Amino acid sequence: MAEEPTPQTLTPGARKILEAASRLFYERGITAVGVDLVAREAGVTKKTLYDRFGSKEALVTAYLRERDARWRRWFTATVEEGAAEPAERLAGTFDALGAWMRRENPRGCGFVNAAAELPDPGHPARAVIEDQKRWLRGYLRELSAAAGADAPDRLADELLLLHEGATVLGGLHLTGDPAATARSLALRALEHAGCAPAEQNGPRRRLGRA
Repeated sequence: MAEEPTPQTLTPGARKILEAASRLFYERGITAVGVDLVAREAGVTKKTLYDRFGSKEALVTAYLRERDARWRRWFTATVEEGAAEPAERLAGTFDALGAWMRRENPRGCGFVNAAAELPDPGHPARAVIEDQKRWLRGYLRELSAAAGADAPDRLADELLLLHEGATVLGGLHLTGDPAATARSLALRALEHAGCAPAEQNGPRRRLGRA
């Protein structure tokens, strides 16, 4: 599995700026939020913002890096606490996804949203976005191999597609519980790959706020 991002060490002032920027960038969109608004919401001057981060590009990159580190820590801990067997953990990734969507993703995946707003492949935040998706695919592949899947790479691709589709539909609010629907489809994929959980229809824990 890919190495977890190193948490950023920030001064108290920089932390306030990043927290304000993270909320605004996710809720309103990256292009719609300027540094003046971030500084005002953080209770600092624009000069302080530039002193701490250098540019809006760097602030956006820091926002996504911080969100990625928080997501990885929470997601892996939640999945691993919920089940002991790799096949059960694969199914459990969708339970964890549903919980994260309820508590953190009312507007859909922050990384997908950012990718749509930052089409320039040279933007430093693009590398963070792409690494986040590669990490999730790698984690799913690792669990697939541990579960004894016939073709772990193919299964990881299928499960990643279900994860991403669920987050997009969740942000659009078109279906009641897209993560649960994705989980049902994932169980079929696991069965086809020869690594279905022992008790597919058994009770599963509903994950709430952490």
